[in-house]
Amino acid sequence: MRVAIVGATGAVGQEFLRLLTERNFPSEELRVFASKRSAGKQLSFAGKELTVEALPESGDLAADIVFSSAGGAISKAHAWTWAAHGAVVIDNTSAWRLDPRAPLVIPEVNPEAALEHRGVIANPNCSTIIALMALAPLHRAFGLRRATVATYQAVSGAGAAGIDELQAQTRATLAGEPLISNTFDHPIAFNLFSHDSEVGEDGYNLEERKMLSESRKILNQPALRISATCIRVAVFRAHTEAIHAEFDVPVDESEARRVLSEAPGIRIVDDREANTFPTPLAASGRDDTLVGRIREDASNPGGIALLVSGDQIRKGAALNAVQIGEYLIDKGALRSSVSS
Repeated sequence: MRVAIVGATGAVGQEFLRLLTERNFPSEELRVFASKRSAGKQLSFAGKELTVEALPESGDLAADIVFSSAGGAISKAHAWTWAAHGAVVIDNTSAWRLDPRAPLVIPEVNPEAALEHRGVIANPNCSTIIALMALAPLHRAFGLRRATVATYQAVSGAGAAGIDELQAQTRATLAGEPLISNTFDHPIAFNLFSHDSEVGEDGYNLEERKMLSESRKILNQPALRISATCIRVAVFRAHTEAIHAEFDVPVDESEARRVLSEAPGIRIVDDREANTFPTPLAASGRDDTLVGRIREDASNPGGIALLVSGDQIRKGAALNAVQIGEYLIDKGALRSSVSS
């Protein structure tokens, strides 16, 4: 198995390296790619050093599977070329998520969609993955009709630069020094603000529109109604989301709790007596998505309110992609039948 990571020096790329080791992913040969300025750097993997390469002009990465996380512009320019050279590209950018040629996959939700790939498979947006880890099993059981979602999104969603900016601004704030914002439009230390993506004429920003359009595609529910408010918060790497959901049939708390407790990839953290519920600190570094605050929606009897928290770099990005690769290997569907 020849594996390539594109964007290997970034936060998600580094997580790919850790996960391939932790999960014993079958990689007889691993190549790591990044920008030209990173070429020549050494990265540690399974006790040995890998040399970072610049992307070849030929587009042939000499790989059977490519984990891509180098930004949408790179994926738009090269993903189908990599696939044309025989790789299956599992892309962690927004480039192909809504393209009808590229399945949009969460392995715990719609793994079979990956088998329909033509060479490129898209990883959903991190906030969509974390929300649907809880909403999808409830949808299967009760039929999801609509949901309102408030996200509290970690700076890791902006990559290593976002993490570095929170660290630097926190030190500067505590030292009484001026704050310098390069990655975000607003100071992030000890602050929160509306997700700094483009706001459309309808008042929704791009991150909020992604949750709606991607959820519709993944669940195959084109009429699904979702209204999201996405907020960036001063948290390093796990997203938290407050969700209020309405279903085709009335759902009580015990039914929802039973379904969620049986769902793969979920860990229930819901201790009212100890006032212990999902937190981003507890979710960081974990594969499972934490779910709690499960209760009837007081504003909509028969609906359910809940809180979810998941590691944005792992399940929201690298882990989801690696799980897709594992599923393809298990089903013998790794080689692409390219049609760009």
